[in-house]
Amino acid sequence: MALYAIGDLHLSHGIDKPMDVFGGKWVDYMDKLTQGFKVLSEDDLCVMCGDISWGISLEESLEDFRYIENLPGKKILIKGNHDYWWTTVSKMKEFFEKNELKSIDILHNNSFNYDDVAICGTRGWLSDDKLTAQQNAKITARELIRLRASLEAAKDASKILCFLHYPPRLGNIICDDVISLLNEFGVKDCYYGHLHSEGHRLATRGVHDGINYEIISADYINFTPQRVI
Repeated sequence: MALYAIGDLHLSHGIDKPMDVFGGKWVDYMDKLTQGFKVLSEDDLCVMCGDISWGISLEESLEDFRYIENLPGKKILIKGNHDYWWTTVSKMKEFFEKNELKSIDILHNNSFNYDDVAICGTRGWLSDDKLTAQQNAKITARELIRLRASLEAAKDASKILCFLHYPPRLGNIICDDVISLLNEFGVKDCYYGHLHSEGHRLATRGVHDGINYEIISADYINFTPQRVI
């Protein structure tokens, strides 16, 4: 049994919004994902770090969830900034159960155990220039509450791995509140997505102030889940 991570699948089986239009690595990306997931066995676990489906409702995303269901292994989903289908945990779990999506679960205000390692995370946030300082502060505060809830759920674990959609560090932009929270709970490894194409050059990788960062956007890791453990 192994633990993997990948972000930003941007699936569009139910709507006409494929990423192939961006060219480059995104050409035939869903076929690449199918091939990439062959590294997993049915006993493995994969954390999917947001921007999973372009559907704007659970129903519109159903074919994408069925695609994920048919991929090897178990999957844990985190919300991304484009996951407009996301609703309450109870509604999502009810929808998954109703449609016999048995290999998919949700990481939101909670944690999962992988042997003696805890899997924690949330969407996270980076300031948006289109929003006011007050609006950005409100969203950041909400994400900090969710991340703290996830980390507190894992406080008895010997090691905590954190999975986010937004990077806590992006070039000269640093989300000090998120990093402070990771340090408070002794997190040493953080995985994130969100960045694409030219954004990859801004990605933070390696150890910074005691935390190791890895970008796992699908187009960065060639649409093949990265093995974490």
